[in-house]
Amino acid sequence: MNKYKSRSDVPEKYKWDLSDFYKSYEEFDKELESVTKDIEVIKDYVGCTKDSKRLFEFLNLVIKLDNRITNLYVYSHLKNDEVLGVEENLSRFNKAYNLIGVFSNYFSFFAPELVSLSKEDYDKLFENKDLLVYKAMLDEMYKEKDHVLSESEEKIVNDLVTASGQYEDILSNLINSEHNYGTVMIDGEETTITSTNFRYLLKNKDPKIRKEVFEKFRGLRNQYAGTAASLLDSYVKTNNTISKIHKFNSAWESKLFGNHMPEEAYNALISTVEGNTSSVRKYIKMYKDTLVLDELHPYDLNLELAKSNKKYSIEDAQDLIREALKPLGDKYIEKYNKIIDNHYIDYCEYKGKQSGGYSCNTADHYSRILLSFNEDLPTVSTIAHECGHNVHDQFIMANNPSQYVYVTTLVSEVASLTNECLLSSYLAKNGTTKEEKLAGIENMMDVILGNLFGAVREGKNEVDFNKYSNEGNTLTKEYLNKLSIDSLIKYYGDNVIFDDISGCEWIGRSHFFCNYYLFDYAFCISVASANAMRILSGDKDALDRYFKFLSLGSDTYPIDAFKVLGFDLTDSKVYEEAIKYFDSLIDDFNKISKE
Repeated sequence: MNKYKSRSDVPEKYKWDLSDFYKSYEEFDKELESVTKDIEVIKDYVGCTKDSKRLFEFLNLVIKLDNRITNLYVYSHLKNDEVLGVEENLSRFNKAYNLIGVFSNYFSFFAPELVSLSKEDYDKLFENKDLLVYKAMLDEMYKEKDHVLSESEEKIVNDLVTASGQYEDILSNLINSEHNYGTVMIDGEETTITSTNFRYLLKNKDPKIRKEVFEKFRGLRNQYAGTAASLLDSYVKTNNTISKIHKFNSAWESKLFGNHMPEEAYNALISTVEGNTSSVRKYIKMYKDTLVLDELHPYDLNLELAKSNKKYSIEDAQDLIREALKPLGDKYIEKYNKIIDNHYIDYCEYKGKQSGGYSCNTADHYSRILLSFNEDLPTVSTIAHECGHNVHDQFIMANNPSQYVYVTTLVSEVASLTNECLLSSYLAKNGTTKEEKLAGIENMMDVILGNLFGAVREGKNEVDFNKYSNEGNTLTKEYLNKLSIDSLIKYYGDNVIFDDISGCEWIGRSHFFCNYYLFDYAFCISVASANAMRILSGDKDALDRYFKFLSLGSDTYPIDAFKVLGFDLTDSKVYEEAIKYFDSLIDDFNKISKE
């Protein structure tokens, strides 16, 4: 695959197509100006909760305006991530972001007004049958009766959120655009180290190159760890303060309340995973033995166990994923093909592009997918993952009104991780060589290692540093580095030699700015691995339940959505099953390696 120096070098066929959002910046600017004026009409609906017909009219208006604003925000966000630090793109993004705050202020009268209704008056509204389409949404707001402030107080909070909600963006610009991580010589060619190719470079067979890349990348980040810690500290304090203003004891309590999730589910997850860290150490022993290394350092943990040199073109990746997803049937494949045919994916890496991978949708547009494709199996797996989100969007949008299309990540990650399980299983059985079969197993081990063990480890760190902050302490570089190192040792034991800069791994974790987001992955990989195995076994009932699950909107609570699939998240059995599956993968890898 070509090494692209800038976005202009990337072929159009490998870029996403955003033209169905807006044909040009001029069209975007015109819509931004139009929506800014149109939202002022919201002020005319103060008091609408006293009249069910007026309320229905208001909700129809608000949903349409919200969709338009979301389109502006998502489009400007996507354009900004194409090349970070471009003033024109950043300006549009900031304007769209600020418009959300203005819209929220206009809308701030509504929640206090709704929750001020008596239960009798609230129930009476739904004598107007037209309002039933909004009942789940209104019920969600009304249940927060004890946590909604007065209109003037809600406006103040909205202003606070708008003014202080860009900590992650500031850090992202700092570490992805403004940092210069230097270069490394590989096979006589100078290669620039970036956020998007860092992990790929750590796959190099030469330990000196791995060590140099790791020390330059993590070393520079560690120099700015004080600034990164200040940004995270500000986010955590703001997030918890806003939760307390809304009469919760903490952001953690607010999250549980918002997701309708019992704390017992989190306790079962954490205790089960922390009680089985021996599985991680079993994996590390196998890893060390397979690679025949006397010592393991953090910069060694990205090496490929399967020793597969196979490179996948973007077209190879598309075809491979299509084959792997065939057990899901023609209906699913048709939706997958829509992603490829309509250029929903931005594949290639270059300096200045946002790192990582994500899928981002609106109520009017299927998700766009950002990637840093490196021709290796892990990035093929990332495509499968993000395409799972897009297909999930397609199912949801086909079966729900727009007010219910945004499901929580606690639900959405099942769709993406099920795809990764299917891809790895396909390769393990159908790989053309022993190495490719092993690569399939290795990829599945990596998925579980990262999404179950890694997510719980770092999620527990997030719980701990939030608690530390709530006790009146300041999050510092020293505290966060030590928290990371201690957790790494807890899981890996003395099998890996961690140095001082190993602890600054937290700096690049955007999930820490997403309010306990990491646990969602752990719940979902546990369910997804079991779900995928049932589908692969030919269980038609499991496939039918999966399509029902994919079609559910946000008016179904997560705990109930998982019951549609047949899983109880408060029961440790689902997590134990995932860990047993992980252990079996290690055994299978060892067995095939010796053949």
